[in-house]
Amino acid sequence: MPFRYFIKQMIMPPGILFLLLIAAWWLRRTWPRTARLCFVLGLGGLCLMSLPVVVERSARVLEHVPALELTQWAALAAQADAIVVLGAGRERGDPAWDGVDQPTGVALERMRYAAQLAKASGLPLLTSGGLHYGSPPSEAQLMADSLQRDFGVSVRWKEERSHTTWENALFSAEILKAQGLKRVVVVTQAWHMPRAQWSFEQAGLSVVAAPVGFLGKDHGRPFGGWMPENKALWQSGQLLNELVGLIGYRLFY
Repeated sequence: MPFRYFIKQMIMPPGILFLLLIAAWWLRRTWPRTARLCFVLGLGGLCLMSLPVVVERSARVLEHVPALELTQWAALAAQADAIVVLGAGRERGDPAWDGVDQPTGVALERMRYAAQLAKASGLPLLTSGGLHYGSPPSEAQLMADSLQRDFGVSVRWKEERSHTTWENALFSAEILKAQGLKRVVVVTQAWHMPRAQWSFEQAGLSVVAAPVGFLGKDHGRPFGGWMPENKALWQSGQLLNELVGLIGYRLFY
């Protein structure tokens, strides 16, 4: 796991962009033209990734699954058997919670939406997410605890083995099919939904997509989103990771 994590961080932005800048410095005397190219690619990539307008326009490429309308929430009971909310990491040992691990902000956004859908439709919940970096508790357990404590919604099933979106779908399908359930509402980020929906359908489930956290909407930033922001840098990284994952899943799965 640590080696895979290291490789991923190095070949994906911003890691690869920093490597290009290091290469530019290293090659500045022996290969000046190559050094200039590495510098332009590295610095240019960082600049582009930090622009909110780039995030907004890039997200529209991935976020082609529409959001559910409020009027559709109650009707979900006739279209699905369960709601599946996908994990999104965890925060380790938060002192504000007496050192207890907590779901990330992205996971909380998914959980909040899933809780409202569950209350409106009456559908049971399944949380999906394994051990983050190999140590307990699982993401599924953390989400189940938070859903009960913070949103007053109980979780019926916990899928605690997965480490990827493909495994989210595969192992969730095993649990649900054993109960005779094959129709699910999948809750995840809008930019992650195409890969998640495809994975769950490949696992033999009928999917009602419930995307949340859209990035391709009007950003409302000053100067039209052309000023660099650190938040945009993180969001660009998520979008690039998703684009690579979407292509990779179609090739390897």
